Amino acid sequence: MASILGIGNALVDIMTSIESDIVLNELNLPKGSMQIVNEETINNAMVKTKNFKQTLATGGSAANTINGLAHLGSKTAFIGKVGNDEMGKFFFEDMVKAGISPTLLKGKFQTGRALALVSPDSERTFAVNLGAAIEMTPEDISIDQFKGHTYFHIEGYLVQNHALIEKALKLAKKAGLTVSLDLASYNVVEENIDFLKEMVKKYVDIVFANEEEAKAFTGKNPEDALVDIASMVKIAVVKVGAKGSMIKSGDYTCEVGVVKANSIDTTGAGDMYASGFLYGQSKGLSLEQSGEIGAILSGKVIETIGPKMIDSTWEHLRNQVKRIANGEKIVG
Repeated sequence: MASILGIGNALVDIMTSIESDIVLNELNLPKGSMQIVNEETINNAMVKTKNFKQTLATGGSAANTINGLAHLGSKTAFIGKVGNDEMGKFFFEDMVKAGISPTLLKGKFQTGRALALVSPDSERTFAVNLGAAIEMTPEDISIDQFKGHTYFHIEGYLVQNHALIEKALKLAKKAGLTVSLDLASYNVVEENIDFLKEMVKKYVDIVFANEEEAKAFTGKNPEDALVDIASMVKIAVVKVGAKGSMIKSGDYTCEVGVVKANSIDTTGAGDMYASGFLYGQSKGLSLEQSGEIGAILSGKVIETIGPKMIDSTWEHLRNQVKRIANGEKIVG
């Protein structure tokens, strides 16, 4: 049975539905971006948004993807760093409940928080205080943590620590794992472009990007960006919102549509797409089938606030995945 290991920032998401984008301007947060902020800034942001509707969930991009894979029935594990606090305990228990094998190192700071501000048009903007997550170092990881796994998934948000990412990628390849990278956010790509390109060319097999991230990475439109990224890796995936996704491997290219959905919050859509795609690949399914599984997961998660879905929703999704695996086409 394939096993997927993830590494990333262990965060508790504070999902906040804002009434207008005025608050984004007040907090100096570019809409749709992910900004790393200090403790004072996030505390100020939380005060300004405390009267809006909020929900808590364990998060972090790679953790979300691993959670999705676990709910599909995959064998999963996750490496992250949390504080010695209630939020850290909550994060650990949530992962175990989902069937994930967590390696959660303890830091000196409090567990990281991601304030997700969801606009009326369902676009989300993140103010992130990494807390203990920033304390993860190359010394925290070893080859033994990678042994026994088949796939390794890493989030671009972890790029604040170049040495950690490079060591993780080297260990994953040394252990013979297939490596996937989610580029995470256009501003993260812009700020780390040279390093990311080097890492992708040297170590990465699968790249996930939305159209903004793909443009930041290549300077090109989605179609041309797909070609550029595919020249660096085995499989390139560029997601183009309501138009679906484009997948390229070698000389082969395909397009996958979307499912009809009532979009409330796009948080976790990209993470869930990666869950579905990696699940399909780990089961030996085609690129189209893998993309379709990604599409149904991402289409469903945007119908709820936050990156987590209830058990009955997952039961429905698992049934749809079986249909796709049996050759049925259910994505437009």
